Amino acid sequence: MISEAMESALKKIFFGKGDNSAHIEFIKFGKGKFENKYLLEGKKQKDKWSIKTSAEFANFLVRTCLEKTREEIAVQGVIVTTNDLRREAKFEIERVKQFAGVKQMVLNCRTNALNILELMNKYPRAFYALSFSTPAFVLKIKPKAPKSGKPSSKEGEGPKCDFCSLKTSDREIIEDLFFDFPNFNEIKIKHTIEINQIILPSGIEDPVKIRELAKKKGRIIREIEVDGRKEIKEKEFEA
Repeated sequence: MISEAMESALKKIFFGKGDNSAHIEFIKFGKGKFENKYLLEGKKQKDKWSIKTSAEFANFLVRTCLEKTREEIAVQGVIVTTNDLRREAKFEIERVKQFAGVKQMVLNCRTNALNILELMNKYPRAFYALSFSTPAFVLKIKPKAPKSGKPSSKEGEGPKCDFCSLKTSDREIIEDLFFDFPNFNEIKIKHTIEINQIILPSGIEDPVKIRELAKKKGRIIREIEVDGRKEIKEKEFEA
């Protein structure tokens, strides 16, 4: 069973269980309207599901798949961060690419899943664009940094739903991602995030800390197209 700590940020918000992990998801967003975020596509196959998502789900997918295995895995991809994690990583880092203070730590190695989870727990704001497979999951994520969370400049403009690809026989992850319609043949979901207020922490002067601790308040619009019918849901949030 997927624990509350492992649930996706969107599920937590729609069920009124926003916590620090949900807060971390929204640090990158400022005030404004952000369209075509948290994109999801799913197809039911004979004994498994084929899922595609945008970059916002990468860390959740990596963490969830790793939590469900204790085996050694072959992993490829990059960890995108402003920190140099080479001394703390308990696995081989092939090389580090750096631009404007942002590091892309390239992985192409075998390691125990727990070693990556340990790093994720210590550095949850890093971006883990990692690909690997287990008996229940085949996860492929594009090895690059996601685009920044800026408002769309054109109506309907946004990323394609192809940053992450997952093939799985694990129903629990389906019930998390598609919590309102877990039984489907084909489904597409997109979200619009509207942030109308930024709640600043009191008694703090450090601008970096202010940015990290500031809460975002607004609403999320969830547009669903499932097996030929459409539905729209809205949820106000503070995270």
